[in-house]
Amino acid sequence: MRSVMVGGLVWGLVWVVRLCALVGWVATAVACTWLLGVAPMPQPWNGPLVWGAVAAGCAVVRALALWGLRVPAAVAWWRRRRSGVSLSKERLADRRVRRGRWARRGRWADWEDVHELFFRGHEIWTKLRTAAVWLLVAFSSGAFFVALLTGSEAGGKAETLRDAGAEVSAAMVVEKPAAVRADVDDEDVVQGYSSRLVVAVAGGPERLTVKGAYTSEKPREGTEVDVLWARSATRLGGYVHEGRDLPAIAAGRWKAFPDSELGGTMLFAFILLAVVFGGVLAPVFTLMADADDLQELAWSPLAQTVRAALAAAVFLGWRPLLLGEQPQLAELISAGGGFFLVLVVYIVTSIRSLR
Repeated sequence: MRSVMVGGLVWGLVWVVRLCALVGWVATAVACTWLLGVAPMPQPWNGPLVWGAVAAGCAVVRALALWGLRVPAAVAWWRRRRSGVSLSKERLADRRVRRGRWARRGRWADWEDVHELFFRGHEIWTKLRTAAVWLLVAFSSGAFFVALLTGSEAGGKAETLRDAGAEVSAAMVVEKPAAVRADVDDEDVVQGYSSRLVVAVAGGPERLTVKGAYTSEKPREGTEVDVLWARSATRLGGYVHEGRDLPAIAAGRWKAFPDSELGGTMLFAFILLAVVFGGVLAPVFTLMADADDLQELAWSPLAQTVRAALAAAVFLGWRPLLLGEQPQLAELISAGGGFFLVLVVYIVTSIRSLR
């Protein structure tokens, strides 16, 4: 009776591990897709926040369940050691039996190697599952990198204006631009101009100072520009940047690939991280590793605890950014380095499977 009860508990923990892995994978994919602007919205960005919490929670619960699965094995090992039974001989004799214990619940209480719980055709399943994990790792790294840079593209004065209730209006330069400076690339090709402008805003103040205005063409008196400004705080001046999506900034909207030069750069960065790393890491850690080693890694409490800690750290780091709050230093590091940490941690915890 006791063996059946313990077997039932182990059976439950096994399926907790499996369901958490599946739900966590889906939740991570949804959260990262949301970060890429599939459903842009003003802050707080509750969509990716909720899905990120689900993903991090599943990772933590899965790690705890894996440690729970080790308890019956540890107890059985201790009993056999005290009784003087040869562990090496018993392990050799029971190896085939343990691989079929998915259908023999009453014997699960004696498990030593929980990772040997296989589905039929486990080799193909294990390879496909591992490839899916690595594709998600590459995709999430690209999403974190792009969303972090794009989400903070306003920064400084633009963010201050947004918090003051900014709006975007057409304006005309009413004075000769001052401090005009050409922005050139490495090949001395002019990309744009930075200047100090005084503009008249349609439906607003007749004189509004804009410091550090960025325009693609050299500004002149009479030039028309779009300006970000706050009706309740005209003392803050305005913000002009023809390479930024001003309406998106004013609304506090998350747009990973804006219709600007920055958007093209972010798309290239995403393709580099998601496609290139996914195309390299997924085949390496899927095809070059033995299925048994991959299975052992998937059911390793230590490895999955490290990954769960990473998931929790990245989520906590992103939480203030998604809520529109000011992050602390530790949170900023977790969010800013999240794309790199995800790749490094998964590579380090998977190296053993290639031996």
